[in-house]
Amino acid sequence: MTRTDRPQEAKWPDLAGRREARGHVLPVRVYYEDTDFTGVVYHATYLRFIERGRSDMLRLAGVHHHELQQGAHGGSLAFAVRRMEIDFLAPARIDDLLEVVTRLDSARGARLCLSQEVRRGDEVLFRAVVTVAVISAEGRPRRLPEALIALLENDTQTAS
Repeated sequence: MTRTDRPQEAKWPDLAGRREARGHVLPVRVYYEDTDFTGVVYHATYLRFIERGRSDMLRLAGVHHHELQQGAHGGSLAFAVRRMEIDFLAPARIDDLLEVVTRLDSARGARLCLSQEVRRGDEVLFRAVVTVAVISAEGRPRRLPEALIALLENDTQTAS
């Protein structure tokens, strides 16, 4: 049984979010643990939210971290954040219902470029442009395998 065939995941078909025309959307509720002493979402928490968004976008596209690590695509691979440009636009607070929106801008060579937003309804609270490097188990850059590019491009076209 593969991880994607686990019975408990069948009970939660939307656990990894959903694909829409605007990109992958992951719902997030703000819990007490996500906030600082003022009740506002702590700045580093947004990084965890968008990491989950990227991971679940890949998962729904058919790109699984455990398969990359196990060498299913020709040697052990991983994704490592190389660069982030971030803007904190407005605060989120405890019990807010948020959406993490992730869009793949490009998948070329040894990198993925993504745009991400954290929204409360129509209001954008946080925005990031993220460059992710594809690396070997030794930490060296590796080209993204064509099969993975095809999965990502197909996912992008399917959601449009």
